[in-house]
Amino acid sequence: MQSFGDTPRSRCYYYRRECDLPAVIDPPELGRIILRAGYVCGVTMPTRLGQATKAHMQSRGELLGPVVAHPRSDRWTFLIVADLPDDDRLFAELFRLDVSVARSGATIALPSPTASSGAIRQWIVPPRGPYRPSGRVVLEAIRAWADQMPNRHRGFRVVSRAR
Repeated sequence: MQSFGDTPRSRCYYYRRECDLPAVIDPPELGRIILRAGYVCGVTMPTRLGQATKAHMQSRGELLGPVVAHPRSDRWTFLIVADLPDDDRLFAELFRLDVSVARSGATIALPSPTASSGAIRQWIVPPRGPYRPSGRVVLEAIRAWADQMPNRHRGFRVVSRAR
């Protein structure tokens, strides 16, 4: 990633100017950088699924957009174009896979250079410009992983008590 200096302000400026991410510092005294979802949305999932999603996209020659890791919660967020349909069945399907979509108005936290924030969020794939993949491409990669898990009961476990 290009050097953006070592302050929340310079990093936020880079995100806004070079990457077309509507980032703001909130709250200023903590130096946390966030964006409000709108034309940029996020798809958040467990790290293992994020790794599989990233690998699937790369194997198909898809360009990767920014991906943020949340090490403490063991999750990744893919920043995407806001093109997923507003469909309850889709959200139920994703919920069963422990995947959530940050839609318009939601807050998405981005990596910040502050000491406390650096351990909380890190770039897996840093933004290098305004590109973000279609949400439909990320969804396709998630489904490809889920389809490869034939014995997986999506989102729940069946326990047999036969004796």
